[in-house]
Amino acid sequence: MNLSLRKKTVTWAMAALLIVLPLVLQQVNDYWMHIVIMIGIFSILSMSLNVIIGYAGQFALGHAAFYGIGAYSAALLMIHFQISFWVALPAAAIIAGFFGFLLGTPVIRLRGDYLGIVTLGFGEIVRLIFVNWVDVTRGPMGLPGIPAPTLFGFTFSGKMEFYYLILVLVLLTFFVINRIVHSGVGLSLLTIREDETLAQSIGIRPNKYKLLAFTVGAFFAGIAGAFWAAYISYVSPDAFRYLDSVNILAMVILGGSASLPGSVLGAVILVVAPELLRYMSDYRMMLLGLAIVLMMIFKPTGFWGEKHRKYNFYGMARKGEGK
Repeated sequence: MNLSLRKKTVTWAMAALLIVLPLVLQQVNDYWMHIVIMIGIFSILSMSLNVIIGYAGQFALGHAAFYGIGAYSAALLMIHFQISFWVALPAAAIIAGFFGFLLGTPVIRLRGDYLGIVTLGFGEIVRLIFVNWVDVTRGPMGLPGIPAPTLFGFTFSGKMEFYYLILVLVLLTFFVINRIVHSGVGLSLLTIREDETLAQSIGIRPNKYKLLAFTVGAFFAGIAGAFWAAYISYVSPDAFRYLDSVNILAMVILGGSASLPGSVLGAVILVVAPELLRYMSDYRMMLLGLAIVLMMIFKPTGFWGEKHRKYNFYGMARKGEGK
């Protein structure tokens, strides 16, 4: 079997599995349907953060803020303005992307720990706004009663409907981000990540592409947030904490930096593993932390990370290599 035929066979097999998966899970345990839906949400979040960290090389620690902005934007539009979910979803993504642009504009000149601290602060500011702006967000009480999506008179009332919806959103996110990172934009981002000075010397404007990465990452995080709001029909500040940003970052690291399949794999591992280790509730987070530390030592590129490159995309040797 040649390589092309093998890839097509694997693709069709995976497609068939994803289509029939909810039918199987509903017969086993409805709770696992919820777990698979959460994998879909975190796959979008992980892929969107990978654009910022894996491809642009920007150390961001506040990704849950964009997730929350998308969720609250969709919830407020649907509750107070009776806007359809299908309009609120892209609107929430655009709003989250706009805040990504606003954050990126001043911080793209920062690097390393300084950038991480600023994005961490942004995430906490957003969470505190959700908590304290009671007139709009109802504070710690959250926003209940978010209407379920409807399509041609059909209401999304069960987990199976939401499963297929999140599957479409994950595939759409994968397709769009994959096209971006495999275009000239993606090559420019990777060159900036490897050597910003070199990128400038060949005519690439680092600030422009880093700002684009922040905007794209925030946009897709907003999509995940809008879906979450409609799926749970309730949003509160507790769902968008600093630890959630760390969890998404761990998915990128564990699955593989600059790898979209790795992002999905990282989401699968870090959503399923805590459930499998639930009987060890006192030790499961310690075990997961130990697993990540060991991964950084023995496999720093992650389970499905990009292969080591001796040369960058413009054929020039990295610093200190090839001498």
